Amino acid sequence: MNIVLFGPPGVGKGTQGLKLAHEFNIIHLAMGDLLRAAVAEKTELGLKAKAFMDAGKLVTDELVIGMIEARIVAADAVHGFLLDGFPRNVAQAAALDEMLHEHGLKIEHIVLMDASKEALLQRLAGRLTCSACGFGFHRHYSPPKIEGQCDKCGGSLYQRADDTEEVILQRLEVYAEQTAPLLEFYGQNEAFCKVNAEAGLDEVYTSLLAAVKG
Repeated sequence: MNIVLFGPPGVGKGTQGLKLAHEFNIIHLAMGDLLRAAVAEKTELGLKAKAFMDAGKLVTDELVIGMIEARIVAADAVHGFLLDGFPRNVAQAAALDEMLHEHGLKIEHIVLMDASKEALLQRLAGRLTCSACGFGFHRHYSPPKIEGQCDKCGGSLYQRADDTEEVILQRLEVYAEQTAPLLEFYGQNEAFCKVNAEAGLDEVYTSLLAAVKG
């Protein structure tokens, strides 16, 4: 089974994508993890990607597609894959389709996890991280027992710079600009469906399972 799972920042793609991948015994491919692994392993593509990153430039679509290709032909991908947050635009989607076609593969489920701007703001702006051990909390959903203090180690909690409301709104605007054409690209595809991701984790996962099995 081959799945594309996408949606705005804070919608829960990482958490739900890992669960879905485990459910169907397929590999989970998140672009950040894929890049870090390729760089750490010093693969040919990883070294090329590192050169772009060290220069402060975006890694090219060609390199990213190459990394995905290397993973989907590996032995552990025999049952399929889940792409978490990729493609992000029409050019990437078209390049992905072309590469998969060369291997006799296709995307069987394209799932958009959708949520309102208000819900995403509450989720992202409420995140807190321990400065000592890195453990995460949330002001609304999983607050610390003592305000500003980590339950695990007693360290002080802070809000990441990219979790302020101003930055979050900018991230959501960029996502909307990039993804609107992608929705048109995928919208007419019979494999496409949309899942409301504003409910609790278990309820959203049940909806995702129904969408993929349906």
